[in-house]
Amino acid sequence: MRATSRGARTALVVDARRVPQPHAKAPAMSAPSAAVPGTRDAPALSMPPATVDVVLQVNGERRALSLDPRTTLLDCLRDQLQLTGSKKGCDHGQCGACTVHVDGRRVNACLCLAIALGGRKITSIEGLGTPDALHPMQAAFVAHDGYQCGYCTAGQIMSATALDAEGVGDDAASVREAMSGNLCRCGAYSGILAAVGEVRPACRVAKGGQ
Repeated sequence: MRATSRGARTALVVDARRVPQPHAKAPAMSAPSAAVPGTRDAPALSMPPATVDVVLQVNGERRALSLDPRTTLLDCLRDQLQLTGSKKGCDHGQCGACTVHVDGRRVNACLCLAIALGGRKITSIEGLGTPDALHPMQAAFVAHDGYQCGYCTAGQIMSATALDAEGVGDDAASVREAMSGNLCRCGAYSGILAAVGEVRPACRVAKGGQ
């Protein structure tokens, strides 16, 4: 802004280009035209299916299911098949409470997608034994008080029974190492090791050993 004097009168000359115009409207912007699927403007969009059909072999039974592709094996067992023996502890594969067998080997069910296991042999704690005919490892856990609250027990038993198939756990030290991913927050490890030692004599440890 600059001032110019003409006699007794002073006029203010203002550069209008620098002064905001409160009533000026911004130029209208044309909205981009949306591409319509199936037209020449864009290819047709194909949405993924809401569910996927899969056949699982669980505890010796063929189970045909329609699952959300994101469903974990743990959620499938518990929510779809009502096999609630496998527990959801951390849901991050760090506690072992959800341990089951797939083709005889241990897996964390919370980390496996159910639809990826079609045709595989899945065994949960319900398929290991029955109340009237316990698996030897289940009976040993009862005899040696290998549990306290019981939340981790199914995972502990499933892990212990897989040691032979995996060729590990030939002595007490290797059992501790092989089952280090199965946590017991109650601290029943001495009873767990004693139970494993009863079923696998080579792994037997002194009572109260840690």
